[in-house]
Amino acid sequence: MRHAQVQYFRGEHPHDVLLTPAGRIQATAAAEALRGIRFDRVITSGLARTLETARAVAPGATIEENQALREIESGDLRGVAPGTVQEMMTAAFRGIVPLETQFLGGETIGELFDRVLPELDALLADPTWDVVLLVLHGAVNRAILGRALTGGRTFLGAFEQAPACINVLDVDGEGAFIVRAVAYTPYDPVGAEAPRQTTMEHLWQEYLDRSGGNP
Repeated sequence: MRHAQVQYFRGEHPHDVLLTPAGRIQATAAAEALRGIRFDRVITSGLARTLETARAVAPGATIEENQALREIESGDLRGVAPGTVQEMMTAAFRGIVPLETQFLGGETIGELFDRVLPELDALLADPTWDVVLLVLHGAVNRAILGRALTGGRTFLGAFEQAPACINVLDVDGEGAFIVRAVAYTPYDPVGAEAPRQTTMEHLWQEYLDRSGGNP
């Protein structure tokens, strides 16, 4: 699943942001949806927003931290023209994103795969678990879903990953995936209350609002 809602442009480093009140409600809804499931392992990226979400969804579980599963790293947007920032944000996850594409001037999609897929392979090779909960990030989840569906390094940007959404994957002993659910949001199951914006369009609006309309 993806971590629940946060706000990124409040002065904290993106690594340190915590859940909003709405995010805590989303995490509680996810916990209710997953109630009764026994997780053999609960793995996060170690970033505060994934840890807080995991503690809400799997209270009492031992929470693992794997920094290789952190969100894709952006570049420094200070001094970049507002129109360029808008295009970078709103177009970041459209269609099949080429591996050489930089995320907001930072890490490339290929570099994301380079650190995420070995961790996924190591997890699949571990025979000690049956059900694992991964509380991660939008781009990381897309990388995992792309691997599950195509068997390779295909980044499917069109898979929207709303806050606290749940993806359900099965995998057999040979590493073949079955995708059972993608981007299920227990707090709004059919998207009736969700804005028509993508998460990246919402991020641009948050960036614009925080800068007073003058980035």
